[in-house]
Amino acid sequence: MPYIFTAVNDHTLAFRQTDLLHSRYQALLEISEAIASHRELDQLFRDLAPRLHRVVEFDFANLILYEPTRKSMRSHVLETPETAYACPPGECPMETVGGWVRDTQNPWIVSNVMHDKQFPNVAEWLRDHGVFSVCVVPVTTALRKLGALAFGSRMAAAYSEIDVIFLQQVARQVAVAVDNALNFEQAQSGQQQLQNERDRLGLLLEITNTIVSSLDLHELLNAVSASLKRLVPHEYASLSLYDPETQRLQIHALDFPVSKGLLKEGLWVPVEGSPTGRAIMSGKPILITRADIAQFGSDIARRIFDEGLKSAYCLPLISHGRALGTLVVASLREEHFPERDAELLRHIANQVAIGGENARAFRRMADRAQTLREEKLYLQDEIRTEYNFEEIIGDSMSLRRILDQLQTAAPTDSTILILGETGTGKELIARAIHHLSARRENARESELRGHSDRPLRKRTIRARKRRVYRRYRPAHRQIRVGAPRNHFSR
Repeated sequence: MPYIFTAVNDHTLAFRQTDLLHSRYQALLEISEAIASHRELDQLFRDLAPRLHRVVEFDFANLILYEPTRKSMRSHVLETPETAYACPPGECPMETVGGWVRDTQNPWIVSNVMHDKQFPNVAEWLRDHGVFSVCVVPVTTALRKLGALAFGSRMAAAYSEIDVIFLQQVARQVAVAVDNALNFEQAQSGQQQLQNERDRLGLLLEITNTIVSSLDLHELLNAVSASLKRLVPHEYASLSLYDPETQRLQIHALDFPVSKGLLKEGLWVPVEGSPTGRAIMSGKPILITRADIAQFGSDIARRIFDEGLKSAYCLPLISHGRALGTLVVASLREEHFPERDAELLRHIANQVAIGGENARAFRRMADRAQTLREEKLYLQDEIRTEYNFEEIIGDSMSLRRILDQLQTAAPTDSTILILGETGTGKELIARAIHHLSARRENARESELRGHSDRPLRKRTIRARKRRVYRRYRPAHRQIRVGAPRNHFSR
């Protein structure tokens, strides 16, 4: 009879174990569906430990993942017996065990950490944290080895061979969830990189269009600074031009709304002892911090320090191998220019160098054109002063006297009689009188009404001569033309 009772108990025990495994696998299936929906690793780590308690007994859980960028293991503690537990990444001993399990794809099982000889330092560390048995299984998908999943218990020999097989199944489900989260993270990162690259290329295109359309340094800097603030926040931007003769830089354009007035346009900056001078002499961009500014000890360095600028990026403007000046972007915050921003600023500096060279060439041309206009006006005034008559050339006393009389009489409305021998230039004198008098405007109005200037002028002169001889000859002004022929030219 006792024999029959024992057989029944064995059968009942086997049934209960089967039922337990069925319930554990059923719970595992539900857990895998739940954790596979997570798209972020941090959220997955927070949700993983509470769900794993439904299928695994543990007091300590640690997920150790491989990071390709660092080429090392990184520990993510899911649960620990100690509430004040702290193990910074890179310093956790479990990362050593996790790396071994990942490489060999073999589980590491310790029934009692007091007797482990393979990783004695790790066993001692686990014992100090209240863990006496541990099971570490690989976390691997069909495509890559992700890391390892460690479970620990305060009891010795807590994990049997059946438990290890089940924990390996748990690790496979966790691997799928982690792989999904990593893929999503990589996709998000790639999408963000593409978006950043698109924004940067769009900014370069916008600045290029600005450079093409702007020939003024102030407009150029203001447009570049406004566009740049969208991707590289800053409070200060300036454009300085280099004078090789004086070995100095002059600030030609400045965008600094919160300035205290110590840095302003037109300020000359010596190359020696200044951040911009160092950039233009080396031909390379230079990142300047507040500590670097204090070390210069020059007047411009004190101005920068007193303005409150804490970091600056000085970029030389180089065109055709020649230094044109500098572009400076600065911030009121410490070390505000990471490498990705520095690379963008270097591309922008190359574009600004082209725009600065175009602006300088345009300004030289404009100054030259203004000089030519002034010289033209000066020469015209000189010609009018010396030779106020276009077709009469001469400097004899008699000719000058006649021209003085002509200038006096021409602006009046009086009738003028011109006397002289044939070939002495009476027609030239009449034409000069006409050009100096209001009759010229009347002739233009006649031309607009369809009359020709020369025939009308000849008829007018002949009519006036007839009237002069017939009626008013004694009261007329008389200009006698008797200068030699060589004083006139047609």
